[in-house]
Amino acid sequence: MTQLEYARRGVVTEKMQIAANAEQVSPELIREGIAAGTIVICHNVKHANGTPLPVGTGLRTKINANIGSSSDDTDMQKELEKARVAVKYGADAIMDLSTGGPVDEIRRAVIAETSACIGSVPLYQAALDAVRVKKKAIVDMTVDDIFAGIIKHAEDGVDFITVHCGVTRSTVERMKNEGRLMDVVSRGGAFTIEWMAYNNKENPLYEHFDKLLEITKEYDMTLSLGDGFRPGCLADATDRAQIHELILLGELTQRAQSAGVQVMIEGPGHVPLNQIQANILLQKRLCHGAPFYVLGPLVTDIAPGYDHITCAIGGAIAAAAGADFLCYVTPSEHLRLPDVQDVRDGVIASRIAAHAADIAKGVKGAMEKDIAMAKCRKKLDWEGQFALAMDPERARSLRESSGVADHGACTMCGEFCAYKVMDDAMARDNQGPGAGDRGLVG
Repeated sequence: MTQLEYARRGVVTEKMQIAANAEQVSPELIREGIAAGTIVICHNVKHANGTPLPVGTGLRTKINANIGSSSDDTDMQKELEKARVAVKYGADAIMDLSTGGPVDEIRRAVIAETSACIGSVPLYQAALDAVRVKKKAIVDMTVDDIFAGIIKHAEDGVDFITVHCGVTRSTVERMKNEGRLMDVVSRGGAFTIEWMAYNNKENPLYEHFDKLLEITKEYDMTLSLGDGFRPGCLADATDRAQIHELILLGELTQRAQSAGVQVMIEGPGHVPLNQIQANILLQKRLCHGAPFYVLGPLVTDIAPGYDHITCAIGGAIAAAAGADFLCYVTPSEHLRLPDVQDVRDGVIASRIAAHAADIAKGVKGAMEKDIAMAKCRKKLDWEGQFALAMDPERARSLRESSGVADHGACTMCGEFCAYKVMDDAMARDNQGPGAGDRGLVG
């Protein structure tokens, strides 16, 4: 049985217990959330070395890091190093989105390399196999070709798959009727729309959704229902096509859960600050509380080179409003394939956003970390601060690069450090008037 089926029968499984221990919550809270569809445990039964990843309401906000080759850069070792760095700096999941070079070998190596949760988009695999192996165009893929890609990823141990089931002919028509500045920016969405237009047929993943459920149930993979109509710029946010797709995903969520398959929903990319909360509320309402996995959201379109920051701003607001899983964006988004440093920067930025949101949501243990940091700062306990930092190496490097002063404070305030001044002031106050020397202002 799947984790969802066990949960609905009142059974706490080993994976639920592992998840509860990691989250410092009761196993029953995990079981109840899975049974209700508000929590998923991402773990393919074939992923022998993988750690089950719980995502959903009441849990710590999780972070995903996208990696993957392209036709312009096919180096497998680079992608493996990105995976290592992503995990080192706190990513909970890695999505391999490879579309160039030895994609099968890259995916399998990433899965073998780490115990982190692994996601993918099998449609990319189907498209590549159609072109490379069967020597035909993407639009000539058959339904069997598409499902063969899904089975290949399932057999390899991928824990969650993005499938653009809500990209339908009716949704395309709504996009055309309303008009969009950037049309469709989702690669999987664009592939699907091109296939539908050429073949004059409905999206196979929508039309044959029951077959998709049969496959995913066998491996207990989590379905990540993709947002093929996610806005690629602020001007297209929260429009007719995006919301129509979301309505369809809500319907498919019910069908999947009824079949015993766990589901999370993917959410928009580029969204103005004042629309983020509404997007989260809509998703949670229309999709019956299913975990929400958002790309960003990015809150402005004019910061290429700094989109990890635009992502972190939007991600903090989204997660505080109820999003459960943040997909990072790197500084190189919209510009080039990210390198290892981009991955590190993107992971840290999204971790900051997630943690800030967890404090706002009252997630267990979140605020305690900040209290511990405050105590270390007050005592000028630098080693304690480094240990608590999200990126200890960078914190230590910046501290040491200034030429550490003998007085123990940082070089921004030096001898006029507020902590030191206050320590002297409080000490004199405790000793009474006139005690001690005249301090810094004497």
